[in-house]
Amino acid sequence: MDFAGSRIWIIGASAGIGAALALALAGRGARLILSARDRDGLAALAQRCRDARCIPLDLARPDSLAEAAAGLAREPPLDAVICTAALYDPGRVADLDPRQAEEVLRVNFLGMLAVARLCPPLLREGGQLVLFGSVAGYLGLPGGQPYSASKAAIANLAESLAAELAPQVDVRLVSPGFVRTRLTAKNRFAMPAIISPDEAAAAVLRGMAKRGFEIHFPRRFTLAMKLLRLMPYSISLRVTRRMAQGSGHAPGQ
Repeated sequence: MDFAGSRIWIIGASAGIGAALALALAGRGARLILSARDRDGLAALAQRCRDARCIPLDLARPDSLAEAAAGLAREPPLDAVICTAALYDPGRVADLDPRQAEEVLRVNFLGMLAVARLCPPLLREGGQLVLFGSVAGYLGLPGGQPYSASKAAIANLAESLAAELAPQVDVRLVSPGFVRTRLTAKNRFAMPAIISPDEAAAAVLRGMAKRGFEIHFPRRFTLAMKLLRLMPYSISLRVTRRMAQGSGHAPGQ
């Protein structure tokens, strides 16, 4: 994809990887539509992105995305829709607040499902639908079960969409490892191979510019996690038990 002049909608743009992507794409001449529920953060970001337009929305409210999509349907087609929006509330299952766990699932998966349903008609032929999963979705990890489960569901959703929508829509799955954001700031352990949001954004744009389905990074970490996923449960569960004993939590964005 040539980003210069492209119309790109970023959902979850106010912080973290979403904000870094907005700044990187603005620097490459993309015409941006920025969405998030943090209106103040969104407005501050838009001032740093030339000609960016803000459409505040909350993926926890189904009508919010539908209203935004209906407005954009009356405009020229988009070249890409990127959804990075996610919540993360680490903790052991026995200690979870059921309402917070439900909110994580509502935003992370049901919100992404709504994006998958409403956004493809907004794209030009061959436009990209970029959904953010996580390395946490590769296998069940201790300490972040609602988040990890939602990210596993997103990977499954993206796989099915890649088959269902091709060739009209170019579906991409992004699987970050640890990225230094307000989500991973909740973790209380050493995060291996952690990178900055700017590094993550650069990896996403490199992946979008090439062919392929999954964009995962940093590879020194994600390839190890992929290998662990391929191992028999007798081995992989032994590793995750050790992580639980060390109070390990899931990667987040």
